[in-house]
Amino acid sequence: MTTTKGTIGILTGGGDVPGLNPAIRAITIRALREGYRVVGIRRGWAGLVDLVPDKSADNSPHVQVLTEEVVNRVGRTGGTFLHTSRTRPSRLPLAVVPEHLRERYTDEINDLTPTVLANLEFLGINFLVPIGGDDTLSYAERLHEEGVKIVGVPKTMDNDVPGTDYCIGFSTCVTRTIQMTHSLRTTAGSHERFLVIEVFGRYAGYTALLPTMAGAAGRCVIPEHPFALERLCELMNHDRERHPSRYAVVLVSEGATIAGLEEMSFEGDEADQYGHRKLGGIGDQVATGLKECSPAFNRGRRVNVVSQRLGYLVRCGDPDALDSIVPMAFGNLALDLVLSNTSGRLVALRNGVYDSVPIDVVTGRKKVIDVAKYYNTDRLRPRYETFIRRPLFIMTSDV
Repeated sequence: MTTTKGTIGILTGGGDVPGLNPAIRAITIRALREGYRVVGIRRGWAGLVDLVPDKSADNSPHVQVLTEEVVNRVGRTGGTFLHTSRTRPSRLPLAVVPEHLRERYTDEINDLTPTVLANLEFLGINFLVPIGGDDTLSYAERLHEEGVKIVGVPKTMDNDVPGTDYCIGFSTCVTRTIQMTHSLRTTAGSHERFLVIEVFGRYAGYTALLPTMAGAAGRCVIPEHPFALERLCELMNHDRERHPSRYAVVLVSEGATIAGLEEMSFEGDEADQYGHRKLGGIGDQVATGLKECSPAFNRGRRVNVVSQRLGYLVRCGDPDALDSIVPMAFGNLALDLVLSNTSGRLVALRNGVYDSVPIDVVTGRKKVIDVAKYYNTDRLRPRYETFIRRPLFIMTSDV
């Protein structure tokens, strides 16, 4: 297919969230109508690693030409039809180096950036639009430094990409967390128990703090502040005694830590290519601890606990309204930047206004909750002050 403007590539990296397909659709529809050819890179950065730069090779597992018909079929659904991975081309283990590159890359850990650059040139990609969190976008920033024209789109249900108040997937995650927590109340109340719910949030506690602020729970513990288990137990007993159905609820970020313990709770020792081990288990630790120390605050009687990890239930399925609207706007904002030949930018939503920021913001700092401003460390709950002129999600602005 011949074009007058060139080719735009789109990829999705990291974890899936609702809103990715609407973003891909928005970018593709606008780009096609502006005269561009659009290709989807399959399985995130892995597609640009595994591609074989030979016109006779079958690269359908790695690249897909996008049309209005293709993106309209999936534009309202969850997940990513381009698929995703946590591949990091700059630190690729030898075991996953493609067979046709084994003679070139022989170290235990390899930087395949030269191959990625060559494959982008082979595909004729003029602008690349990666959609992802800070891991995916950090490699996009590396390609920007290498001269690739990049426009990034922030995605992560943790909402912890710097430079933007909002990341695709966050609203659906918060909505589902509130809904599921309220549903689980019937069981906790029926048995007069503590309800401990583990939610996403490796370094930032937005997905625990905001639902708590919205009334889903009485207490929350977040990665930004190690908490004392005995104090949480005291507060939970206080809440339970004053509730007509004699139960209490706490949301626990997966990256939260108990005071005195050195590290987060992990499912195992294996780490992905970005150095992240899979989190999980802090909810059960908290549940066990609450059960054990509850007699000290409940006149010698133990309080049993319902422990539930929401996990993938908040990231599967269709997007909510905001995760349909914001990806549409982000996609069109990305095309605005492409049309003006502006690269090295991250589309953003800041204080209620769509904007863009330099993409190197993703490697410059971590975006976490301002504990002094938004979290009561004694009461283990949000602060309900300073709402004037705050953004939609209150504590999510880092400007």
